[in-house]
Amino acid sequence: MPAKHAWLAFLIACVAHSGEHSVAAEQIAIPRVERMPNIPQPFKMRDWRALAHAYDRFIFDFNAKGEFLPLVWWDDSRININRATFGLPAYVGTPNATGTRHEGVTCLAAVLGATIAGIDKSQGEHNWVLMCEAYYNRKNGENLVLNGVSAHSGGSFWYDLWNHILFYALADRYPKVGSLEAIMRTTADRWHDACVAMGGDKGVPDFNHTAFAFRTMKPVDNGRWREPDSAAGIAWLEYMAWIKWRDPKHLQAADWAMQFLNAWPEGPLYEVLMPFGALVAARMNAELGRSYDVRKMVNGCFEGSRARPGWGIIAERWGEFDCHGLQGSTTDGGGYAFAMATFAFPAALVPLARYDARYARAIAKYVLNAANAARLFYADEHPPDRQSSAFWKGDPQHVVPYEGLRKQWQGKRPYATGDPLRMKWGPKTDLGLYGGSLVGLFGGLIARTNVEAILRLDCLATDFFPNPSYRSYPTYLYYNPYDVAKEVEIELSGKNDLYDAVSRSFLQRGVAGKARLAIPADRAVLLVVAPAGGKLARDGRKTLIDGVVVDFGHGGEPGEPR
Repeated sequence: MPAKHAWLAFLIACVAHSGEHSVAAEQIAIPRVERMPNIPQPFKMRDWRALAHAYDRFIFDFNAKGEFLPLVWWDDSRININRATFGLPAYVGTPNATGTRHEGVTCLAAVLGATIAGIDKSQGEHNWVLMCEAYYNRKNGENLVLNGVSAHSGGSFWYDLWNHILFYALADRYPKVGSLEAIMRTTADRWHDACVAMGGDKGVPDFNHTAFAFRTMKPVDNGRWREPDSAAGIAWLEYMAWIKWRDPKHLQAADWAMQFLNAWPEGPLYEVLMPFGALVAARMNAELGRSYDVRKMVNGCFEGSRARPGWGIIAERWGEFDCHGLQGSTTDGGGYAFAMATFAFPAALVPLARYDARYARAIAKYVLNAANAARLFYADEHPPDRQSSAFWKGDPQHVVPYEGLRKQWQGKRPYATGDPLRMKWGPKTDLGLYGGSLVGLFGGLIARTNVEAILRLDCLATDFFPNPSYRSYPTYLYYNPYDVAKEVEIELSGKNDLYDAVSRSFLQRGVAGKARLAIPADRAVLLVVAPAGGKLARDGRKTLIDGVVVDFGHGGEPGEPR
């Protein structure tokens, strides 16, 4: 049966089974994703959760023996907090990796990544979460979460904002640990004030700058690059703060940032922030009835960057490997992808599908490709002559990835490498912890199923600060890349009704234990696992079961329940 006919039969079956009329959420294609294969080759899906747990054990092992080991050390400088904190190097083999020579982009990421993969970093012998307060630069008066324990704002937007995003995510998952929430509120106020200083007192601020210096309360332009996607990072920070405290100034700042992105005529992507702007657009549309251009912002994550020409998502085969879905430069040496952003982008884009189900298929297909190709950042996926640091034997399990992957280098395709050795920065390897520390995002988001190329994506794993007005049931995104329908096994606790926010129908009712979920060819299911027998209701465009939103209403209105 042709795919389109299978999908039609599926919808008819859903309607017949559920007893309710529904209109499926029309799927919106992402052009760059359409260039990707449904099933990348060769196909090899790692157990990302297991890898994240192995990585956590390795990097936090003070007793590790060998060259460049242990990686972790104690920092007893007590600059911002009256307790010791910890340090990790950005790269394996970083010289003088002691004292305060550590970065938030590595250490905050390591704690958050482990958390998302299911490890409680506040428990045990050491409270690693509490130590993260060291990055709140209190002593020097910045009162911001920055990349070092004695750092200043104003060098680059993404460095300053990314550390805040990591920190806010920890505040969401550990609301009762230390002063994380208080720091979050103070810094959200500070970023609101930055928005005012960039023009918010006269209208929509201008975020098209290199950075913002809080010491002078003025934007910074270095004459070499600008980072307009700073608006995406600020929008996410401010909207999370508004969800938490309902302070109107935080919502105003989020709207300013989204209005700037909505009007921006060219691709604003610079580094890692843009997907968080796309997520905020979808959330504000769904939760507040805004009308931000989600399609424009999603596409802006994948291609067409003018702020950083060539920057986007790889959609190519490199040598004998499909490398679709990796993030980085599409032009540097023919292509140069990086582990950090590759792990980070799905953390914003997977939950986006929950708020706008029209992107379910495109996002799930993209993540399938990215999750397959991301294994190529790791040394055990390459022969020695196709990587730059095969000489290091201190990581026999190969849990620390390379900083990046090049399309080609000295006749080898692809080639696992990084910047330090080629550019003689000082580190003795190209293996990067600042990127590898985010592997836990994949570990929490991505799980394998009984069908080889069908993944289960957890839409709540990185959906930080859920709106208390819209509680959620477990929500999973599945994509069937095959040209025939497939059945996926799912384990359920108690009796449940299974609702699909794509077909906008109940797929099964009153099921328990092990169930089988049918997915048509080349289609996605956005599965909400709701208690059996719940009361179906409407609230504007939203569909609710027992008062919990299961469908935010994009892509067509559902029929009234009979």
